[in-house]
Amino acid sequence: MKAVVVKAFKDAPELIETLKPVVKPGYILIKLKAAGLNPMDWRIADGMLDGKMPHIFPMILGADGAGVVEEIGEGADRFKVGDKVYGQMMHDPIGEGTYAEYIAVPEKAIVSKMPPGLSFEQAAAFPIAGMTAFQLIRELGLVKEKILLIVGATGGVGTFATFFAALNGIKVLATARGGEAERSIKKAGAAATFDYSEGNLVAQVKAAYPEGIDALIDLASNPEEFDQLTLLVKPAGIAFTTVGSAHAEVLKARNIRGGNFEVKGSVALLEGVSEMIEAGHIEIPVQTISLSAAPEAIAKSRTGKALGKTVILI
Repeated sequence: MKAVVVKAFKDAPELIETLKPVVKPGYILIKLKAAGLNPMDWRIADGMLDGKMPHIFPMILGADGAGVVEEIGEGADRFKVGDKVYGQMMHDPIGEGTYAEYIAVPEKAIVSKMPPGLSFEQAAAFPIAGMTAFQLIRELGLVKEKILLIVGATGGVGTFATFFAALNGIKVLATARGGEAERSIKKAGAAATFDYSEGNLVAQVKAAYPEGIDALIDLASNPEEFDQLTLLVKPAGIAFTTVGSAHAEVLKARNIRGGNFEVKGSVALLEGVSEMIEAGHIEIPVQTISLSAAPEAIAKSRTGKALGKTVILI
């Protein structure tokens, strides 16, 4: 089968021919139709989990995927052959990923049946970014009409967070650079946008909302930038960063809840995302590419300038 791999940590990804996985007891074999590209994928390829989990090489990249169950291993009973499934399919050992024509995963992995009517490419876009955004919005605990600023809004997590927040009646302010990005995030439900290339972001938001904002989700800023952005948050408000930029003592001194956020994925959380998708009739704008184009897309993701969600069609 075809797969995109790295042969050692920090190697350039490449498309190779490799063996189709063998189904072990307790596993299911999925014929993949699409795989979602996430920044986490290249970070793992660079060694993010080295020493924390076992790895095998050549390491097939990818965690998010959608496809059809083709074979059931002995003792597995959650799914049946022919089921359309999607999920965050990363498992031990790292290196049996979704940038491939097939994947064998433990049936206890974070995999669920696809919501009815969802295409494979839409389903593959949701798992990691969707679970992260869903949990972020849930943890904020905001009620209708509260004001939320999302920094780094036009990527996958930011777009999903905008969708979920808007569905809950929250007023979303989003960063977006350029007309295409602005149109995309407003389509997702943002009430207003701010272009950080046109001047200091804190000053722009403060001028438009002098009384402050109720919450902040920051998907991009370094610690100094995050510290400045939290000045916009009202006392007793909440601020999360997904890139480890928060200092607990600073937030506490400003009477702001939150801090560094890391998603805790689970089947129940993925099914919560599925319910939100169905309830809101959400269709995320995706850019689709071929498996052979994945190495180039990974390189673009490294720059932090990728717009929206990229999905690999297999």
